[in-house]
Amino acid sequence: MTSHTTPLDSTADRPDFDVIIIGAGLSGLYQQYRVRELGLSVRVIEAGSDVGGTWYWNRYPGARFDSESYSYGFSFSKELLDEWNWSEHFAPQPETLRYTAYVADKFDLRRDIVFGRRVSSAHWQEAARVWQLRLDDGQHLSARFLITAIGALSVPTLPLVDGIENFKGVSCHTAKWPHEPVSFEGKRVAVIGTGATGIQTIQEVAKTAAHLTVFQRTANWCAPLHNRKITDEEQRAIKAGYAEIFQRCSENPGGFVHKPDPRSALEVSREEREAFWEQRYAEPGFGIWVGNYRDILTNRESNALISDFIARKVRERVKDPATAEKLIPKNHGFGTRRLPLETRYYEVYNQPNVELVDLNETPIERITPTGIRTSAGESEFDMIIYATGFDALTGAYDAMDIRGIDGRRLKDDWTGGAKTFFGIQNAGFPNLLMVMGPLGALGNIPRSIEFNVEWVSRLLGHMKARGHTRVEARAESVEAWMDIVRASAVGLLSNEVNSWMTGVNRNVKGKSERVLARYSGTGPEYRARAEAVAAGGYRELELG
Repeated sequence: MTSHTTPLDSTADRPDFDVIIIGAGLSGLYQQYRVRELGLSVRVIEAGSDVGGTWYWNRYPGARFDSESYSYGFSFSKELLDEWNWSEHFAPQPETLRYTAYVADKFDLRRDIVFGRRVSSAHWQEAARVWQLRLDDGQHLSARFLITAIGALSVPTLPLVDGIENFKGVSCHTAKWPHEPVSFEGKRVAVIGTGATGIQTIQEVAKTAAHLTVFQRTANWCAPLHNRKITDEEQRAIKAGYAEIFQRCSENPGGFVHKPDPRSALEVSREEREAFWEQRYAEPGFGIWVGNYRDILTNRESNALISDFIARKVRERVKDPATAEKLIPKNHGFGTRRLPLETRYYEVYNQPNVELVDLNETPIERITPTGIRTSAGESEFDMIIYATGFDALTGAYDAMDIRGIDGRRLKDDWTGGAKTFFGIQNAGFPNLLMVMGPLGALGNIPRSIEFNVEWVSRLLGHMKARGHTRVEARAESVEAWMDIVRASAVGLLSNEVNSWMTGVNRNVKGKSERVLARYSGTGPEYRARAEAVAAGGYRELELG
């Protein structure tokens, strides 16, 4: 325990720490900072060799923000905002990793972090009111509170295809990218997957590979990123305008800087609608998704109109009509899955060294020692890149043996979909607090992280002031929140689509059916409800 901390309680048999945090990404670092402010002893367990979380693991070529850099960083420290300069409007991964390291060093966070360790199990001990943890090296630790800061997209998945382990060339998942430079020069490269990470990777690999074959199972709607360097004049304006930037984020349903249009797409003339969409398509960032007409994600006719607009853009940009049609989704409308932003992605398919394989027409049969065999034959490759996504939302929890009261397993509790209280607590698992847990608000992640961390920290401060050592979400409180989650899902076209946002992952056994996997309401509504719980003295929680 560090000398500046004070005990949460005065029992003789105290745990090793007041708080153990799993994960040293953005949420883990900020939670650590706030726990220290409360004067509590803390230990952070991090699987990587350094801080950064998502930005530590995802080093694939082309990895970068798709929300504006200045809306992504922490807002809690004016000094930090004044000191740090983002170089681009949408920062690349190496810069973001440097930012997380800067935060860790500025606030002296590393001294309480253990790197290179994973939590194998966490078991609640009711009599002692502590969590007992076992790490992958066999070490045992205990804490009064266990806080998970493990991310919604942190457990990579590989396709359910035979032979992956037999490939003799270089192969890697985008989320487990080598730390040393990787060259594609003169190589035959396969990329499997065309989600957000696949699209960013494909754009870069195509520049130098001798031949790139893209294996696409599900076409995705994309829109231009329009990234560029931040000028000195813009840098000054950003620093002077941070209060307004974060205010705009707090008002946007998803926490972004963009302002939605209050009109229906059907209220305006075709000419006005087309001009508006041309403007949004030419602007940087997610404006075409989260700054669009209010009903493009709820009204089928409005969604069909914006989908037709984006499809026409794809046909304009891809020279071969047959390839263009393969790249235009037919099984979901624009914006109903997570929208990837791109930089000349569609133009890649005009290059003679790039080939698109539609896995719906020619599925992969197996990975061979020298390449990939589909129903149309075998192709040889020097490198296979798996951009096949993550076991989203619950995967990182499923990877640990987490047990609550009477040995109840969290994984069993979440069979058929998670049930939580604001994504922060699960009934039957006292003192387990989740930052950005399942069924909480997502959107522009750091904006949600800051609110979640501050809410959890206020709860801990409330408990410390009153001598409480145990907190558990009441079952009826969980159910009341789930009623709100269910209501927020009604009418959203995205909840009729198979994606990680509806709990579907064909690379994970048992996750082939849609479930209520996320809170679909707005950030402002989420925060207002959570603030009401705090203002009411946490009556929805059982404190003792």
